Amino acid sequence: MRTSYNPTRTTTRNTSAAARGGWQAKALVGGLALAASYFYVRAKTAQAERENPPRGRFIEVDGVRLHYLERGEGPVVVLLHGNGIVANDFETSGVLDALSERYRVIAFDRPGYGYSERPRTTLWTPDAQARLLHHALQELKVDSSIVVGHSWGTMVAMAMGLQVPDFVRGLVLLSGYYYPTLRMDAPVAAQPVIPILGDILRHTLTPLLARLIWPLMEKRVFSPRKVSERFRQLPVWMMLRPGQLRAAGADAALMAPAAMSLAKRYDQLRVPVQILSGTRDKIVTPAIHSERLHEALERGDPGSELQLEPGVGHMVHYAHPELVARAVDAIAAQVGEPVTLRSPRAEALARAGESGV
Repeated sequence: MRTSYNPTRTTTRNTSAAARGGWQAKALVGGLALAASYFYVRAKTAQAERENPPRGRFIEVDGVRLHYLERGEGPVVVLLHGNGIVANDFETSGVLDALSERYRVIAFDRPGYGYSERPRTTLWTPDAQARLLHHALQELKVDSSIVVGHSWGTMVAMAMGLQVPDFVRGLVLLSGYYYPTLRMDAPVAAQPVIPILGDILRHTLTPLLARLIWPLMEKRVFSPRKVSERFRQLPVWMMLRPGQLRAAGADAALMAPAAMSLAKRYDQLRVPVQILSGTRDKIVTPAIHSERLHEALERGDPGSELQLEPGVGHMVHYAHPELVARAVDAIAAQVGEPVTLRSPRAEALARAGESGV
């Protein structure tokens, strides 16, 4: 029996084999590229942490280890940074030094940022972060505080003011996001929290892409002004570590729903508020956020004050760190000096003085 030869079938078989071979080759190249980027990101992360060790102190509260900077003496001022950044942002901007001349200033790395932990078992809403940081401040023997928040940190500051008004003496809110609005960048920023895929990408390609567009991000947050040379002192790769990218992505995903939840309670706020914003902010529009919040609060007690800085973008604390200090001073003058508890030693000395011993 003779077998007929079918050139079409042979050609199809060869084409399929070639296609499989081409796909396998591309998969191999892709896998090698991911592996190379993984080891590069891992090396850059280790280098960043080696060159920028923790400069502050640590405290463990509610099972979470938090890192914070502390300077100065006097009434306490707490600083809460924005998304994608670290507590050192307040140091490079000059705010921390300006305030530490007359206040005890505590700047936290919020959960997941810098050297602070962010357990994945908790949904870290502004309310959850505020509760954790308040507990940390109690552990640090802080009885009351003025709270300063920038950008995403303003939501944590607002949450703390709503939760513990007897503890929070006042709020200074810088370039804040207060109402749910459509953000085209939020889905992209939230990519590192996508299950499995996000974990793979934030250890491989996402840090590399973020590093490429970092100069554009800098220009956007500082626009229309030039990027501050002080800001460039911050170590970029500390902000691009996989763990911090996940924290920033989670905060981005939570931004609109968190603002929606908080906005329903703004009328319950009972602490004085100072609102600062740049008129040319390209990240959060002042009319939609800062001005609207001021209108909602100014009719209440004790109300709010709004200061809009002409020609300033999102990083108002770099443009005018002295205005941040003045806003804190205004709150302190409005509420008076806090009543602090005496230490046992001070109490003993006072009793000895009263007894004439």
